[in-house]
This record gives sequence, C-alpha cells and structure tokens, in this order.
Amino acid sequence: MQQIHIERQISTARQAELKIAHWPIWEKNTSTFPWTYDSSETCFLIAGEVTVTPDGGEPVTISAGDLAIFPTGMSCTWQITQNLRKHYNFS
Repeated sequence: MQQIHIERQISTARQAELKIAHWPIWEKNTSTFPWTYDSSETCFLIAGEVTVTPDGGEPVTISAGDLAIFPTGMSCTWQITQNLRKHYNFS
C-alpha cells in the first residue's frame, strides 16, 4: 500500500531549500471529502489541521508546520478539522 510521507515541523531552512514560498496556496474550511492523486503532491501546511485516511490504510494527522508527500495514484479521504491553508506542489 502507498504511504504518506510526513516531515514534522520543518525548519525555515528546509522551507527555503524547497522554495515553498513560491508554491501556490490552497484554502478550505472544515469538511470531509474523497480524493485521488493523479500525480504526486508535496504540501506544507501554513495553518489548520487535517486527518487523511488512505483507502484501506491508517489515518494520518497533518498540522500546521508539517510537510506531507502524497504518492501518485493514492485514493484517500480528507477530514479537515481546522480551516486549512497550505502551499502545494504537484510533480
């Protein structure tokens, strides 16, 4: 099964290395919805919290300050528990 890769509370140096400040921003209020990744996504949470549950897998909670990488082809459910604001980059 495909895994979500999480880097907790990344440093400003790591953010600069990845050029996160140049990535687009996405915002969404508390909600729950299914999602399937057509390509790999790397995101950095600016604010909020979300629990992502891969189909057939264990839930992962991602909070402000965390970097997450979602693999191509992964299907999951997003449960946003605190209004979300994130930088994102598809590859």
